[in-house]
Amino acid sequence: MDNLLKQVRRCTLCSDILPLGPNPVVRASVTSKIVIIGQAPGIKVHQSSIPWDDASGDRLRQWLNLSEKEFYDEKNIAIIPMGFCYPGKASSGDLPPTKICAPQWHAALLAQMPDIKLKLLVGSYAQQYYLADKRTLTERVRHWQDYLPHFIPLPHPSPRNNIWLKKNLWFEEGLLPAIRQRVAGIYQNKN
Repeated sequence: MDNLLKQVRRCTLCSDILPLGPNPVVRASVTSKIVIIGQAPGIKVHQSSIPWDDASGDRLRQWLNLSEKEFYDEKNIAIIPMGFCYPGKASSGDLPPTKICAPQWHAALLAQMPDIKLKLLVGSYAQQYYLADKRTLTERVRHWQDYLPHFIPLPHPSPRNNIWLKKNLWFEEGLLPAIRQRVAGIYQNKN
């Protein structure tokens, strides 16, 4: 795993299309139990090299009921975005993750983590890549139990999604307690 992570972190496959150059942000360990698969680092994460080091990360940790120490304990939680580098700014938010990272690196990384119990698919890009269905993000999240035991689809925790959260109160009222319970069960049974 160490050699693979070194290769990922040295990757320059997308360097010609990345506005700030490559800075792959990924965390994983052979002992990881939960994998968080999100979109791509934002500019703040690009600058700090710490995944989910922004308002979206604050909300995601709250959703999962994990402290920063627990969330960043790669012995238990791997963080593998669809695109490992900041893709640049779009007219509204950031550009989509590049389509190179996931096919290039995900299978190899996941193969090195034999104890994975759950993959959290955060946002539509991760869901479209891993789930073979035609559902919308809202339908996937609403029917999250259809994807167990391997996946739980989640909306992106970005403040840009506040409207979605207000329209879908069932998410925080019904789904989050179940997700927190599942994550706690996996995290507490880490041995």
